[in-house]
Amino acid sequence: MTRYLILLLPALLGACTRGYATPSTESAPVMVRLAPVELEKLAPPVSGTGTLGLKEELTLSFKVGGVVARILVDEGEVVREGQLLAALDLGEIDPAVARARSAADKAERDLARARRLFADSVVSLSQVQDAETTRDVALAELQSLTFNRRHAAIVAPADGVILQRRAEPGELVAPGASILVLGSHARGQVVRVGLADRDAVRIRRGDRARVSVAALPGAVWEGTVSEVAAAADPATGTYQVEVSLPRAIALASGLVGSVEIRPVADREIALVPVDAVLEADGSSGVVFTPGRDGRAERRVVTLAFLAGDRMAVSAGLEGVDRVVTEGAANLDPGDALEVRP
Repeated sequence: MTRYLILLLPALLGACTRGYATPSTESAPVMVRLAPVELEKLAPPVSGTGTLGLKEELTLSFKVGGVVARILVDEGEVVREGQLLAALDLGEIDPAVARARSAADKAERDLARARRLFADSVVSLSQVQDAETTRDVALAELQSLTFNRRHAAIVAPADGVILQRRAEPGELVAPGASILVLGSHARGQVVRVGLADRDAVRIRRGDRARVSVAALPGAVWEGTVSEVAAAADPATGTYQVEVSLPRAIALASGLVGSVEIRPVADREIALVPVDAVLEADGSSGVVFTPGRDGRAERRVVTLAFLAGDRMAVSAGLEGVDRVVTEGAANLDPGDALEVRP
């Protein structure tokens, strides 16, 4: 009897458990958001630190030497084209001009008299020609001294602002000595930045750039590369690059700015949101992508550079058109995905 009960026990247990489901061991899907993988022609940016200044900075001088009589402007003062800025003492210059004018007048009278006498056959033709030469020399001397007299004053050649004042009234200055430095607004402002050769060779005129100034937190100006030096600075070994800032004319010269230049790229690169990249370590990182079966796939990618709020990926996303952003940190390979709209 006992033997028959043992044989029936499995059947009875099976009958008792019919109709009850076996508990599932599969975890619930992870809620995620996806973002597209964008392909763009983008190159790594070139960064540097430069100094803000006006494109045209003119050194103003006197044509002749002498004693400074007046300096009519101070540093930082805005001036207009044609405005008188400085003048020399004319105590020596005006008498020299007066002597030259008198000599020219006498030479003109002597020539007129020689021509009358030549008409009466009193003097020879060579004497008339000598008088003409004397008159021409006297006029040239007067013209030269008058030119110097006119340039014994400094007049603003354009609208702008006085950047430097390098002399004071009463000083004796040499011809051509720097008296004032004028920054002209005619061609806007630039940032001048020195770049190493490996960066300078990637830069071309017209490349776009962004400039920020530490003294003005949060402000960013868009600009373009306007000049790239053809030779390195002998003192620093760097190449000077100018970035034009047409909309920053109110900024003071001398401010230090951070420059990020975007060279033109010749090939496409994959771009994904920064929050899609996990375990970033140098040039390596991890992203999750949705597989064909709707489950998470882990991919190791090669990171190229940061482009704003996106990361450029040079390898590892071949054939992938979407990556996981929100929820990526909660994923393990093979997890089921539920995509949020």
